Amino acid sequence: MRAVAGSSGYEEEAVVLVGQYESITFEQVHRDVLHLLPTDPCRVLDIGAGSGRDAAALARRGHHVTAVEPTDALRQQAQILHAGLPIEWVDDALPELTLVRREGRSFDLLLLTAVWMHLAPDERIRAMEHVASLLASGGRVFLSLRHGPVPNGRRMFNVSAQETFELGLKHGLIETFHSEREDMLGRDGVRWSFLCLSKP
Repeated sequence: MRAVAGSSGYEEEAVVLVGQYESITFEQVHRDVLHLLPTDPCRVLDIGAGSGRDAAALARRGHHVTAVEPTDALRQQAQILHAGLPIEWVDDALPELTLVRREGRSFDLLLLTAVWMHLAPDERIRAMEHVASLLASGGRVFLSLRHGPVPNGRRMFNVSAQETFELGLKHGLIETFHSEREDMLGRDGVRWSFLCLSKP
């Protein structure tokens, strides 16, 4: 098992986390950006796919989904939970996404749900370069950033929407949408930013 710094704490709590993730729907989590979701079938890369909730919802909508998840226990449970859907699962991780980039593919939509704040500042710089390189012209990136107390055993950094937009702009990605709201699970002190960046 590869050690991925940003995913520390997830392997040990995988069973609990899968239950937590699956307790809310894709539509509830991403309600702010649903109007920006492509309606025609497109190529989706779900980075840090967790329980596979979002990958499954997008596959059901007819999209061609590649789901990246570096935590073995999460990825294995997700594959069982959503076994009936045509999702390609990959054991890879930010900031490098070595396996995905090696294939030379591009994607119309990249999802980074509750992922970006796990990356240290230098990792975010490298990760944004790779995210931009994987995005097709006209494509979009959806990101959600968690703000608030860090759970025990987790590795998280304070990341602002502004920093994220500025970093994206350095790689040709344009700010398209930004909203802020409360935690979907009602956790004290936790808030979220929902962002969309686009490649012209």
